[in-house]
Amino acid sequence: MPTVRFVDARFAALDANGDGVLSRAELRRALESFRLLDGAGFGSAEPAPLPAEVSALYDTVFEQFDADHSGAVDRAEFRAEMRRIMLAVADGLGSQPLQVAVDDEGGSFLLEAAEHEAAAIAAKIEAQRAVEAAAAAK
Repeated sequence: MPTVRFVDARFAALDANGDGVLSRAELRRALESFRLLDGAGFGSAEPAPLPAEVSALYDTVFEQFDADHSGAVDRAEFRAEMRRIMLAVADGLGSQPLQVAVDDEGGSFLLEAAEHEAAAIAAKIEAQRAVEAAAAAK
């Protein structure tokens, strides 16, 4: 399944030390790269959250991924949580999933997933056309 390979590739990229699991620090680095907690956004008067609030949020996210509470997130746990997240995102997008993916400025997991799925669909269409062309040539 292409989506599983895509999620596995993301897992491998996050697994900085290559030990097959994501530590709290590895997952936190990934979350920090999203810069979601730098304040309420451009032009907002709201201050960035306090460090203790940020740490508590990252701990909560880690606990959500670490379903067996082993202190590390294995590939199966990562797959399961990413599936849950992507289904929730898709549900929240309503009728505009492509617009959200296209509006993103790159580096987005959602955008990469959309591009991956579009490429897979295009390959299937091309393969079907080749089969039909070969059958017509006979």
